[in-house]
Amino acid sequence: MKLEIPDDYTAFLYWVKERTEKFWSINPEHSEADFVCEKWIYGAKWIGLSDAEIDAVEHRYNITFTPDHRQFLKILHTIDRKETVEYKSSFDKDAEIKIEHIPFFYNWLEDEKEIRERFDWPFRTIFEDVVGANKVWLKSWGQIRPQSDKEKERIFSEWFEQTPKVIPLFGHRFTVSDVKDTPVLSIYGSDIIVYGWNMRHYLLEELKDHLNLNELVYDDEDDEWYAEPVKELQEINQMEFKNAKDKTIPFWEEMILFWSSGWSSFGKEYPNPNNKLILPIVKTFTPDDEEDNNTQKTFNPF
Repeated sequence: MKLEIPDDYTAFLYWVKERTEKFWSINPEHSEADFVCEKWIYGAKWIGLSDAEIDAVEHRYNITFTPDHRQFLKILHTIDRKETVEYKSSFDKDAEIKIEHIPFFYNWLEDEKEIRERFDWPFRTIFEDVVGANKVWLKSWGQIRPQSDKEKERIFSEWFEQTPKVIPLFGHRFTVSDVKDTPVLSIYGSDIIVYGWNMRHYLLEELKDHLNLNELVYDDEDDEWYAEPVKELQEINQMEFKNAKDKTIPFWEEMILFWSSGWSSFGKEYPNPNNKLILPIVKTFTPDDEEDNNTQKTFNPF
């Protein structure tokens, strides 16, 4: 399947708009295609922003979008609906059923509560790993970890203030400001990976199902059909991660490489590959004062 995914970024955004909306326009209940959209997104359309609206958003949140993020907001931004999710407030049989409406990319004109919560997310969740069970401590913060949480917070806050600002995009994905090509990070506490080295790379990964960029491949050994990205998308990913070996993201890189999960997203091979097979996420640095600091530890997302 030859797609010819556009290299030009603006042309690419319009290609994304056309291809996703076409995929969403096919009723999944009547289609016989191998891949169909979910029911909730059937018929969805993108809602772009005007330059004036983007300027107003920047003023409201005291931020500056990178040129690539701004172009994304003009052409795509978000869609005209949200996914409705029902869940119980606890595991009790009679627990209250709650309903939540999940945005598909944040709507900067409507989702102020969610967006402001996401602005707080990186500092809050990473710091929880600093003072919590994961005992995160970067080498640049000092060889000895302070005893008091107040001193840990002071050191962490000074570091965080220096990091390039991250701006909410989708779920716990964030664009990185003031960095060339606008990389996108997936931030879940201190477990951080590069989800895309630029907006084009990111959108291809995030939207590959909605762009219908998978194909069925038969596995003789398992006697099963599996979905995998089309060859053109695989080649783009290989190229991006190959080029990433020469890139850096100031301050964030050290945190990304703290856990082995971040190394491959940076186009790097983890120093001890055997660890990947046994402990998928292990620390790359432990302070001198930590007991048994030669013992590798798994990531505990408490």
